[in-house]
This record gives sequence, structure tokens and C-alpha cells, in this order.
Amino acid sequence: MSELITRQEGQVLEVIFNRPAQRNAMTWAMYDGLYDACERADASDDIRVMTLRGAGEDAFVAGTDIGQFSSFETGADGVAYEAKIERIVDRLERVRVPTVAIVRGYCVGGGLALAAACDLRVATHDARFGVPIARTLGNCLSMNTYSLLVHHLGPARTLDLLLRARLLSGDDACSAGFVAEVCAADRLDAVAAEVVERLLRHAPLSMWAAKEAVRRLRKAALPDGDDLVTTVFGSADFHNAVAAFLAKQRPTWEGR
Repeated sequence: MSELITRQEGQVLEVIFNRPAQRNAMTWAMYDGLYDACERADASDDIRVMTLRGAGEDAFVAGTDIGQFSSFETGADGVAYEAKIERIVDRLERVRVPTVAIVRGYCVGGGLALAAACDLRVATHDARFGVPIARTLGNCLSMNTYSLLVHHLGPARTLDLLLRARLLSGDDACSAGFVAEVCAADRLDAVAAEVVERLLRHAPLSMWAAKEAVRRLRKAALPDGDDLVTTVFGSADFHNAVAAFLAKQRPTWEGR
């Protein structure tokens, strides 16, 4: 089975992250496949909505597959990685049709960035949203991803999420305005379908203009953050934490 499934159902392009045994952690091939799906959505007049969801019951996307970090040697590797992630996230954010993230289970790390790049999010009450890197890998985010989180959650809630490595429930995320619709697990498909059907009835250019205007406002004053990424990804803490994670051990932080 493909790690990422893309299929068209009527006027909807469905993207399914398909590594349920790994909580749909993203491989490079999955990121590339998502980019291609965005290209497909924009190339076809028959596609009016794009949805993203994870296979299985446990996760939307539980971040990037950590094994892919084991080859990192310097901070430059982190800059290259974040540039690649930003390329995918930016492409998803620029899709011309409305995009809907359908979230069950964990939506963390890179998964949260992908969900944040979508226009709308639908989730179960027990979904979990966060970026717990302060207690797991000791890495950091790109300036673009920080901007996405602050854009959706505000600076205070973003810092609370990151500094305390908190995971928000679906209800918490809905109260924060991040999730548009929250429901019981057995209602997720029906609620998502209702959202999609409503979007299909609306004027495509009006929706495109609205989402593009919001994207431009967010990106207008985006500063460079490569110095942050270089420092953190080049640190001994990060390299030691990756090894500890793969060995299923608790990392020890030294601040260097």
C-alpha cells in the first residue's frame, strides 16, 4: 500500500496519510506526494475541495518520522530540512480550492503545521494538537511555522503550547478557534461531509480571494529565522535527543 493515498471522489480530492502503524509519521516521499496532490488540485477544474486525513484511529499525522533526523550532522541540515517543510506547507496553504483537515487522534509536530496550513479543521473531541519538542527532540520550528501557530492561536497560547509541551484536546482547539467543528469520533465522517458539501455550494473565486488575502496578510511581515534553526539543530542536545528517542530513552538536556 502507498504511504500516501490520493484519490478523487466527485469534486473532492482526498489525501490520506497511510502509515497507521507509525501514527502516519511523514517520510520524505509522503511530503513529496502531498506537494504533488496540491499541484493536482490546482490543475483540475473538476476539483472544488481538497481534504486531508490520517489512516487508522490513532493519528492525523504524528510529525516527521524521527529516523530521518539520524543523518543530521550540523545546523545546516536543520535549515535544509525546515526549508523543505516550508516548501510543502506553503504549497498547501496556496492551494486555490478550500482545504479541510479531518483530524482524529494525534496531530502533532509537522502534522500540526499541515493542519494549520489548511483553511478549515474538523476534529474529534479527543484529538490531540501540539508540538511537544521541548520534552522530546529539543529541536525548533521554522519562522514560518511559528508564524502559523501565532496566526491561529495568538502569542500567549502558542508559547504555552510550546514551552510546556502541552497537547490541546479537540475541545480546547475548538475553543481557541483553531478547529471549526468538533464532534464525537463516530460523527467525524458525517460532520466532515457536511462541511465539504457546504463549501461545494459556494463561489470558488470568492473563497479563493478570502483564503489568499489571509495568507498574504500572514506572510507580509515574516522575518528570517535561519539563525534559530542553525543553533538548535546544530546543538548537542538535539543530536543526543534523536539518539535517545530512537533508543526509547529519556533525553538529558544540557543547553548546548
